[in-house]
Amino acid sequence: MNLYPLFFTPLFKYRLWGGTKLRTVLHKEFDGDHIGESWEVSGVAGSETIVSNGPLAGKTLNELIASYGADFLGKTVIDKFGSHFPLLIKFLDTEKPLSVQVHPGDAIAKARHDSYGKNEMWYIMDAEPDADIIVGFENDTKPEDYTKAVSEGSIIDLLHKENVSKGDIIHIPAGRIHAIGAGIMLAEIQQTSDVTYRVYDYDRVDVKTGKKRDLHTEQATDVLDYNGCEYYKTPYKAELNTSVPVIEDHYFTTAVLDLEGKSLRDYSHQDSFTILMCVAGSTSFIYDNKTYDFKQGQTVVLPAKVDTVQFISDRATILEVTV
Repeated sequence: MNLYPLFFTPLFKYRLWGGTKLRTVLHKEFDGDHIGESWEVSGVAGSETIVSNGPLAGKTLNELIASYGADFLGKTVIDKFGSHFPLLIKFLDTEKPLSVQVHPGDAIAKARHDSYGKNEMWYIMDAEPDADIIVGFENDTKPEDYTKAVSEGSIIDLLHKENVSKGDIIHIPAGRIHAIGAGIMLAEIQQTSDVTYRVYDYDRVDVKTGKKRDLHTEQATDVLDYNGCEYYKTPYKAELNTSVPVIEDHYFTTAVLDLEGKSLRDYSHQDSFTILMCVAGSTSFIYDNKTYDFKQGQTVVLPAKVDTVQFISDRATILEVTV
């Protein structure tokens, strides 16, 4: 069977900080309240996403990899990561702030959790005027200053706050302390990993458990990057119908594509799958004489064998993600 653009049924995750925008703005359909995350493409054990369109509907992401190998992932991806799907793709909605947290890199994550580490990035889709994020330390900090601040409950005083607005991009390498503030909806691209060290959680009680969530302040000590950073937002200038690279590292490459009218995208030079996330507006695209509708809040995976796609759009913004 020939591969084609694949949509997956999202998995919705309760979070005590979750809001309503995944339902009211992105038109996701789910039961329950405080849904903070929509896992769009996931190979995480126990949380695998399932194809929702075409002849392969009902197949899990990992079943596709087992059946199609390099035709789906790309040979270079398999050479790097084996048959493990390397990325986890999400939309997030934060009615309340997330915990202050940090993720380990590959070496520590492997040794402690038999997992990959977690490098990630955020694309801000919507933000209240006063919305901010915590990202990094305000100044270079010593481990003993961190330990003292944790014991005194004053860790927030050491951290950098950054106001964010629609279109901002923030890269969060493993080791950088961070937290998404309240009033933000974003697209998140990360390594396939669910390892998080929670450092501070505002002394909140989870209504589902009646308990405070666990903290991992000691585990975080040798993971943290204690250096301050001059710039935390990734600068870029969008160009109409041009793919503009914004993040390029060992784990993933992301480009911003602003669309209007007709635009032909050729992916044949890439030996990798491509994930498309529609973060604003709506469009349609044509592949193999079939038209697909694609709107804000949707994600589609183009297998490595998919070469050219013709977009037709009034106006839309797409994130293109490859390995």
